[in-house]
Amino acid sequence: MSAVSNATCPVCRTADVVCGKWTLLIVRDLAEGAARFCELERSLEGISPRTLSLRLRALEEEGIVARHTYPEVPPRVEYALTVKGEALVPLIEDMRRYGTRWLGLDVEPEGATTTVAA
Repeated sequence: MSAVSNATCPVCRTADVVCGKWTLLIVRDLAEGAARFCELERSLEGISPRTLSLRLRALEEEGIVARHTYPEVPPRVEYALTVKGEALVPLIEDMRRYGTRWLGLDVEPEGATTTVAA
């Protein structure tokens, strides 16, 4: 394997995008479908509203999450994965399988397959 600068290394660039605290958990939750801010806040126990807002904004800037505002009163805002965001779902599935097998996180029935809706 040849030495690659961190600035041009695909693994380093991907880690820069997805390794922020809460980022992969937000993507995990949005893999199940569009969600409102309050739904994400409830599912991500312990996240502050400010942190969730900052993470969603960063993911939106990276093109991983799309923000949809509906012209209703009161306004309704939903967040969903873009195609670029959906490309991260297999990574999350692999992490789930790794955790189940190697970290003793046996949270699924024996023989069950894990699939995250895209």
